[in-house]
Amino acid sequence: MKLIERLKHKYALSEKGAKDMIDAFCACTLSNIVLMMPVGLLYYLVSDLLHNNTSVKHILFYVIGIVVCLILIGITTYFQYNTTFLATYVESGIRRISLAEKLRKLPLSFFGKKDLSDLTSTIMSDCSTLETASSHWISELIGSIISTFIVSLSLFIFDWRMAIAALWVLPVSFIIVLLSSKVQHTLGKKQMNVKLACADGIQECLESVRDLKANNSEAVYMRGLDAKIKDVEKRAIITEIGTALFVVSAQMILKLGIATVSLAGTIFLMNGSLDVLTFFIFLLLVSRLYDPMQMSLQNLAAIISADVQCDRMNEIFEHRIQTGSECLTNNGYDIVFDNVAFGYENNETVLKNVSFTAKQGEVTALIGPSGGGKTTVSRLAARFWDIKQGQITVGDMDISKIDPETLMTLYSIVFQDVTLFNNSIMENIRIGRKNATDEEVIQAAKLAHCDEFIEKMPNGWESMIGENGSELSGGERQRISIARAFLKDAPIILLDEATASLDVENETMIQEALSRLIENKTVLIIAHRMRTVTGADKIIVLKDGIIAEQGKPDELAKEGKIYKHMIDLQLESASWRF
Repeated sequence: MKLIERLKHKYALSEKGAKDMIDAFCACTLSNIVLMMPVGLLYYLVSDLLHNNTSVKHILFYVIGIVVCLILIGITTYFQYNTTFLATYVESGIRRISLAEKLRKLPLSFFGKKDLSDLTSTIMSDCSTLETASSHWISELIGSIISTFIVSLSLFIFDWRMAIAALWVLPVSFIIVLLSSKVQHTLGKKQMNVKLACADGIQECLESVRDLKANNSEAVYMRGLDAKIKDVEKRAIITEIGTALFVVSAQMILKLGIATVSLAGTIFLMNGSLDVLTFFIFLLLVSRLYDPMQMSLQNLAAIISADVQCDRMNEIFEHRIQTGSECLTNNGYDIVFDNVAFGYENNETVLKNVSFTAKQGEVTALIGPSGGGKTTVSRLAARFWDIKQGQITVGDMDISKIDPETLMTLYSIVFQDVTLFNNSIMENIRIGRKNATDEEVIQAAKLAHCDEFIEKMPNGWESMIGENGSELSGGERQRISIARAFLKDAPIILLDEATASLDVENETMIQEALSRLIENKTVLIIAHRMRTVTGADKIIVLKDGIIAEQGKPDELAKEGKIYKHMIDLQLESASWRF
């Protein structure tokens, strides 16, 4: 079991994958040993020819021996193929699915440290590298080592002096490659860094091509991207040279084994301490023995360099996930922040001693200067991150003790940055509730006033909207996001600048629709437009991570502090003209 656990950690395998890899070790070992059998058969054939044993009985023995060797080679090759290639491809699928499932359960704090190109590279490129390592390198290497050890023991039975002459190069060659592990690991990390920088640059270029063109910055940006591509090429060459220095040196040492066998055999043959047949069989064996070992040395170097990919995957697999009960125990849907403190990094403080209650059946608005912590509060309310101090409850239920996916059934969320999929409008809205009927989807869309633009599209509700809704305007994309919230119809609604991309007329219509949706629900809304929150039941003013003011809109307006100042500023900006 310890071996299975070590393999799981070392090569980012599932338990089944680790067991299959052990089977592959055995298969490769057996295949290499069986491939040595013709050498033994040839030894007996030469011996019989030297002693003139050419009877029918002997000929029949060799005919049967050849047939048996062919059958065994066929069986072991089939077994080796299944345990190395087919099993590896199955494990590769399991690994990718496991990565996706793990990513689904990780807290958003993990994704704050990773960019999209990094995670995409881990799931696609790193998985492909480990797939090749498992099918071509690791099993072959271990099989070669074990089979070579077994064959080496047999060589000592024939002649210990010749065995030493043949085998001394093996540990020396392996030590040279093993000593290169730190160098190769460093080279591999540097190569991965420049690859990620290049992938990130290409993705950024594709995403921002409109802005680059608008600012005539294509040439400047492409020069930087060309430099990143050249860095990848340069780093790949350096890594290959660094690997080759050790591997080629080890292979050169390995070739010396043939020379030492020839030299020692000649000396022993001349002084009469070695017969011709033994000399002949050692020359045959070393030529067969060193061929798989030369490839294994390359494999060893490749396996060492693959440690970088394994470490990146294990970073995901071993990252702590948010857990909790799958049973909801809330009594109502009041959201209570009790002395909450939070920071995205260890030494950072974003929120400090935040305490308030967002009551069921009321609209609680979060306002304040940018960077004050409004969005952070809404994310913490849905347990996108775990707090460092204090407690957040929903209906007296501590959300830190509830499974995030179970907790999310209580929330409908409209983000400021809308994410849409390259699918039909109908299916994009249906994400709010996957089992919803077409009629329910259409009704939710009408509540969000989506029908106005959908019915004007060529294919209506089945119109494809392009990658991330590229065929739609910002306001249309946001209304689809709001329609999802209507469709889900959860008891708690979080709105993060939900009407920011809407014109005044549509904003008014959406607010009217929201007023119908929020009956007997808990609504937490983030807004910069003061007209959006004037109808709220409660205002929370956040500044520098603390609650500077809270109360009813009219009360805060009379106090004449931050809330009143923000209203005055927006009224002043509304009257501004060119």
